[in-house]
Amino acid sequence: MNQKNLEFLKDQLKYTGFGEMFDQDLKEKMLKGETEFKIIKEGVYGKDAMTAELNFKKSDQSDLYFFNSYHVNLKKEESKEGLEQTFYINNNSSNITLKEAYNLMEGRSVNKDLKTKEGEVYNSWLKIDFKESESNGSFKINHYHQNYGYDLEASLAKHSIKELETPQYKEDLLNSLKKGNLQSVTFVVKGVESKQYIEANPQFKTVNVYDNNLQRINHRESKEEKQKETQGKSASKDSSQTKESVSDEVAEVEKKRSQRKGKAKSL
Repeated sequence: MNQKNLEFLKDQLKYTGFGEMFDQDLKEKMLKGETEFKIIKEGVYGKDAMTAELNFKKSDQSDLYFFNSYHVNLKKEESKEGLEQTFYINNNSSNITLKEAYNLMEGRSVNKDLKTKEGEVYNSWLKIDFKESESNGSFKINHYHQNYGYDLEASLAKHSIKELETPQYKEDLLNSLKKGNLQSVTFVVKGVESKQYIEANPQFKTVNVYDNNLQRINHRESKEEKQKETQGKSASKDSSQTKESVSDEVAEVEKKRSQRKGKAKSL
């Protein structure tokens, strides 16, 4: 067994979010010298059960093993069937971590520094498109590159979030959202504080806001505003119609008064 190879794989597992729990399993499987092997991790995120199948393969030209990919099955509490997605491993820091994989499969977006085939580094937001599948059976992952124009900090500044007032809290908030987390924050409206949740939405260049029941506030507020606008237009129309009616009545009264004066003069 190649000891340097073992240490390298252990570091890969650690920085991809699997910790050090598989170090002994990894060593034992490598000692067996099999062409390829798998390691299974089962865990729970909130009420969701997630299983990750880690895939290792031995080189055809040497005794080196490679951590090629991990396949995730996410089963939500209300669903009988799980969502499945394969995440591939690169020999750099652009790998999707286990927590980021969970966030992506929850429908949220993750920000990563990636590399082109030529080795150039670029920044991009990633989001799974559950309506379209790739040839390997996994869902397509959409990329919103740095030139797409999404500014997370500017999107946050549009909201009255208390954590943005403290540099360290602000930095922590930005980093958490970039990892795809649904983050709890404190909104301050007319001096009143309330806990709400936010997530990055690079596709529409905004942030999604949720209440304590994880109901989208954006849609509800928009709906209420439209209702108020409609009510306002209706009230304005009614008022206009009332004014017109009053004007007509006044005109009619003046007409009759004028007619009576005319009759009085003739007498």
